[in-house]
Amino acid sequence: MRKFGLIGYPLGHSSKKYFTEKFLREQIKGCSYENYPLTNIVHISNLISDNEIEGLNVTIPYKSSVIQFLDSMDPEAEQVGAVNVIKINRKKGKPWLTGFNSDITGILDTLNPILNPEIKNALVLGTGGSSKAVCHVLKKINVHYTLISRIRKPGCLIYSDINPAILEDNPLIINTTPLGMYPESDSKPDLNYDLLGSMHILFDLVYNPEFTSFLKIGKERGCTTLSGIKMLHSQAERSWEIWNDDSL
Repeated sequence: MRKFGLIGYPLGHSSKKYFTEKFLREQIKGCSYENYPLTNIVHISNLISDNEIEGLNVTIPYKSSVIQFLDSMDPEAEQVGAVNVIKINRKKGKPWLTGFNSDITGILDTLNPILNPEIKNALVLGTGGSSKAVCHVLKKINVHYTLISRIRKPGCLIYSDINPAILEDNPLIINTTPLGMYPESDSKPDLNYDLLGSMHILFDLVYNPEFTSFLKIGKERGCTTLSGIKMLHSQAERSWEIWNDDSL
């Protein structure tokens, strides 16, 4: 049995359903995908002792802290400083872990249909591993970004700093935090939603539920909204490519 899975904690959203359906739909035999909620990232060592595990996805809060357990990294993942895909090769019976970042592919695929020259600035809500991938992509597509954090830190604004002028200058707002994720579906980033309008594009990386409170209120205000579902599917397919590429 070829085993794959997701590590993180808590696992409020998961790729398990996607991969289980993929294996059935495409008649991929001898593969399984499971959730592995790890209360501490050090427990990854016990998990990879299973010789049948060939690949893992990584989610909140371990996309950066998992790097210390890797033997090598893809150059782009190294640039980002965050990993959401681990390929496990066995060398003389010992696991060799290589880190990749398929979030980059998922973010690009989601944003590409709505990009236009008028989108020059973006607000990125959150500073974790997903935020790092978003910022990497925005650099690639020449969109200037401003990081928003709950606590004041160098290089970031806090939510109370966001005034009408900042919202007017930043038509793209991307939520990289777990706010709104099941089961805390009523939570949302602390923005003044009354100041949003048809000029704004809201992209939420959360995909469970598909339409978060952040997106629902934005849609009521006339915003263009992008859920995390497209990103989930895209990054999952890229993960599968990585796990099955013998050259990696």
